[in-house]
Amino acid sequence: MDSMAAATSSSVPASGLTTVSVKSSKPLKEKTTKAERRALQDAQRAASKGASLDVFILALHVGIISCLYCVLSAEGGKAPLYDDESRVVKAKRRAVVKQTEAKNRVELFRHLPQYEHGTQLPDLETKFFLLDPMHPAVGLQYLSGDISGGNARCIAMLQAFQEVVKDYSTPPEKTLNRDLTAKISSYVSFLIECRPLSVSMGNAIRFVKNRIAKLPIMLFESEAKAALQSDIQRLISEKIVAADKAIVRHAVTKIRDGDVLLTYGSPSAVEMVLLQAHELRKKFRVLVVDSLPKLEGQLLLRRLIKRGIDCTYTHINAISYIMHEVTKVFLGASSVLSNGTVYSRVGTACVAMVASAFRVPVLVCCEAYKFHERVQLDSICSNELGDPNVISKVHGRGDINYLDGLTNNANLQFLNLMYDATPSDYISMIITDYGMVPPTSVPVIVREYQKEHLLV
Repeated sequence: MDSMAAATSSSVPASGLTTVSVKSSKPLKEKTTKAERRALQDAQRAASKGASLDVFILALHVGIISCLYCVLSAEGGKAPLYDDESRVVKAKRRAVVKQTEAKNRVELFRHLPQYEHGTQLPDLETKFFLLDPMHPAVGLQYLSGDISGGNARCIAMLQAFQEVVKDYSTPPEKTLNRDLTAKISSYVSFLIECRPLSVSMGNAIRFVKNRIAKLPIMLFESEAKAALQSDIQRLISEKIVAADKAIVRHAVTKIRDGDVLLTYGSPSAVEMVLLQAHELRKKFRVLVVDSLPKLEGQLLLRRLIKRGIDCTYTHINAISYIMHEVTKVFLGASSVLSNGTVYSRVGTACVAMVASAFRVPVLVCCEAYKFHERVQLDSICSNELGDPNVISKVHGRGDINYLDGLTNNANLQFLNLMYDATPSDYISMIITDYGMVPPTSVPVIVREYQKEHLLV
């Protein structure tokens, strides 16, 4: 006790206050100059940027690989991988359209179907009506390419489905919902063999199958068929025909007297906008830009001149020379993806990029039924290859063929892409039947469209 007291008393100073000495467990930081601290911060920022760039590149590679090997078809299922030999063999066994695979395939696009054109149509015509699963309303014009354009292709397909429903009768011991869905799927497979589906066609197919699945089981067959035909007609009238009229009402407000409007190809929605603006007696001039091999702009040019609209016609290689006099660019679209990318006829991205460089607003006219929740970063993972022989010939000059004899050369591959992807950065506004929205609002349109129970 005495020793304790002695120890306690020794720790109490004369003033009566207790002092406690605390030793820090952390070593004191070395003093650094301002220049050294700034250099350390710069090094940390550089390391952070490098790590972020590595993560971005890795994510980009993973995304591209995922797109290449998990490309979803417009119908919602997996598209066949044409560089997978086993799946190609299985697809050929089930194929109705006998197609000859192209000899000189472009390696970068091996995942896309590449066939020799001009051989499958005669074979199909000879046996078309002998094929049990096929319906006469589905096919030959689609295969020959007589029907082109997103809206025209979709309407033709829906009208064919109406004929299918009209002629359908439920087999014994089967239900209409399941059996008709299976038949529609077989027709869709046939269409894909003829030509890959567009996004708008895929959305329409999903709508038809959804309506078939929701038909009440207790309905009589005649009532169910009538209801389904009515639903298909409603899709055509409300989401295509009426949608185009709504787009025209919105877009025509953007045209002013004295405008010089540029369009590319022959988009049906843009043509309706120009004709409506002309009927409203607005004074403007149109620059029609075209490109080989289809030269669709010539058809649009004839129709506009016939209505008395002042026009100028040129090819896409002169786009940078005429853009300085353009006030607005109006473009069509095959589809608009959820990241704002516009998927349209090849060359559209070039026109939009040049317009952006000249600070000319780019307005895209597209119906909401063509919107899709898919994301696409490039034109490689998902595209369509056209007839390679058409780009080896001089349009309108059958006597000139500089590449005669080289089409089967192993060292030469022809690449005729049908579509390209325009990034949202080059799009000023997308005009839809829901209104005029920026590309960043595309997911909102997709969500609102799905709320109407058309695509879910």
